[in-house]
Amino acid sequence: MQKTTFLLLALFLFLFSGCKKTKPEQISDSRTPLHALQPDYETPYEIPKTEDIEKTLIRVYDYLNTTTPMKLVDKTTEKEITDYSNVDTNTILAPGDFRLISYEWGVTYAGMLLAGKVTNKKKFTNYTFERLAYINKIVPYFKQLESADEWNALTSVTNPASLDNAGSMCAAMIKATQDTIETDLRPLIDNYIDYISNKQFRLTDGTLARTRPFPNTIWLDDLFMSVPALARMGMLTGKQKYYDDAVKQILQFSDRMFNHQKGLYMHGWVQDMDPHPEFHWARANGWALMATVELLDVLPNDHSGYEPIMNLMKEHIKGLASVQSEQGFWHQLLDRNDSYFETSATAIYTYSVAKAINEGWIDSKAYAPMVLLAWNAISTKVNEMGQVEGTCVGTGMAFDPAFYYYRPVNKFAAHGYGPVLLAGAEMITLIKNHKIDYNDSALLLY
Repeated sequence: MQKTTFLLLALFLFLFSGCKKTKPEQISDSRTPLHALQPDYETPYEIPKTEDIEKTLIRVYDYLNTTTPMKLVDKTTEKEITDYSNVDTNTILAPGDFRLISYEWGVTYAGMLLAGKVTNKKKFTNYTFERLAYINKIVPYFKQLESADEWNALTSVTNPASLDNAGSMCAAMIKATQDTIETDLRPLIDNYIDYISNKQFRLTDGTLARTRPFPNTIWLDDLFMSVPALARMGMLTGKQKYYDDAVKQILQFSDRMFNHQKGLYMHGWVQDMDPHPEFHWARANGWALMATVELLDVLPNDHSGYEPIMNLMKEHIKGLASVQSEQGFWHQLLDRNDSYFETSATAIYTYSVAKAINEGWIDSKAYAPMVLLAWNAISTKVNEMGQVEGTCVGTGMAFDPAFYYYRPVNKFAAHGYGPVLLAGAEMITLIKNHKIDYNDSALLLY
């Protein structure tokens, strides 16, 4: 009996010992290549695939194509107007998610053109061609309403009253003309450039300015609302005066507003204000950088302004690189890390820096990782519908931090769509033309 009991106990102990869990291997420097452990990234840290970027751009296109109709309606009855001879001051462009005529949509038209070039998909290009041709087609019917001295749906085209009305749309129309759009947009282009060159308020030294919120105020945004149109007009006409004015604007804005220590621009400058509070608003810095890149794209190399403009661009990009967040985005106020991440500015920087790399203007090894991370961040903000999230709404000028910190973000803020199209298209070119690989888990360009 005792022998039997002993044997059963021995068998139990044997079986129990076989069921004991094996201790997990402990991680230590001597046992594990710690440098190869997978980090817990919040933004995807990977080499973007061109086909994935293209899919993102197509989602944006599909959304915009279905939500920006081309038709006129009566604003009271909402009935479509097909006989344009019946156009009156009650006629409006059919409301969609976005307006067809605005500075934001000038950027979107340019983005569609670039996406069409890079992907060889005509639907992107046709988006711009069709809408600009439609605007051109209905302009004459609205022009005859001007004698009524009332606002109408195309007043900003026929009688622009601000740089916001003129600059971005003008630049997009010139680009479309150079892309062989069959519609003759030259009368509209000439009208826009006449406003920029001859009618917009300027300081005594010729710097483009506004009279709000104070007299003699310079808005950094206005570099983009003027310089690309002037630069493209220089190329279109061959006239030096347009190049000269574009260069002058960037240099004279920068003399007043560029902080060389930080490599960043302040948002606003007022002639009679001393000192100037510096709020480095992200999107305005984006407009300034994109204006500079657009100018360098067409400015003759032998122009006296070429080298100083190039140096400013490099200094600005270096400053922006120093304040990029760990997730790839830039903050609403660039040098204040507790302000929120902002999508439109991140996309503008991505386009502009990728363009500078693709043109050979800056060191690709130094700056490609910056835009790879930025594009990966942007891609998380384009939802399944093709809407761009995380974009700050339209923003005036302020001289206190709360104003910028608490500006709302909204997927219907039109400012995000053109920059995302531009950024994605330029990133496709960058990825196709360069070797990108990992080294010790880091993304590098070779």
